[in-house]
Amino acid sequence: MENYATLSLETHLFFSRIMKEHGLFLEAGFPCVNQDWIQQADWFRQQFENLLRDTVNISNGRVNQMILKSEELVTEFTIPAERRTECLSGIPIDSKISIQEQNLSPGCRMGCGREVINVVHKINQRAIRLLDAFIDFKESILAAVSKGTLFNANYPLLIKHILREAKLYRATVEELLSNKQPSYKNLRKTEEFWNRIMMEHALFIRGLLDPSETELIKTADKFAMEYQELLEKAREQDCRATFGLTGKSLEETLEYRKFKEAGANGILNCEISSIILPLLADHVLREANHYIRLLQSDCAE
Repeated sequence: MENYATLSLETHLFFSRIMKEHGLFLEAGFPCVNQDWIQQADWFRQQFENLLRDTVNISNGRVNQMILKSEELVTEFTIPAERRTECLSGIPIDSKISIQEQNLSPGCRMGCGREVINVVHKINQRAIRLLDAFIDFKESILAAVSKGTLFNANYPLLIKHILREAKLYRATVEELLSNKQPSYKNLRKTEEFWNRIMMEHALFIRGLLDPSETELIKTADKFAMEYQELLEKAREQDCRATFGLTGKSLEETLEYRKFKEAGANGILNCEISSIILPLLADHVLREANHYIRLLQSDCAE
């Protein structure tokens, strides 16, 4: 049961932050005429921020060091990106949570007794309810955008993209509640999912860069094509080739992380012309860090 608590906390530390930022990106993308949609997005942003805060409050000394070192939870850019994004969008962001996450200690020194496990179980159930509603909300946005009855500054593909991430989060929590290993333990399934996510990040970055940023656009195109090739190779080859593909995915994503780090730094310091919010640049960097940690864990086993 202690493993259940640790895996649950680690899942929420990463994904509830991702979800609250999805709420923010959706909220920032609606024109002011759509106050109902803005309010709904803001409600989800607040609910996932509360979920993250409650998770952080019980995570000290109860999570693995690898999670904290991976920078999938907080990077050097996260807090300044949150503060800049709050100023640019007018949407409040509680950066105290990020500071608290930076200061989390790893290990099992706090233990996971029955009381903590019960709290974690309630957080899991709460997350499922929130995710069911958030998935429905994202699907309703996509349907309205597809019909031409709603405008949002986010690409329809980006809405599909964040919808898939919400469904992965829900499936992971559901597996934890069923005392099963999370879905990311399936290496082939994990690679297919995250290589697709990485490819789409490159497509979004390319589309959100100012047309004058020709070299960065070319680099984003290159990464999109390389991840597309990895996806195609995975479909063509059988399970015996999985390890080789994992090595290629890891090598590609380590290189991609450098590009995303440079992008996050450049956008934060106003050195790159784009319509990318600073927090979005940090968001995609953290997702790359998460994927690298999963790949490195599998390569080490």
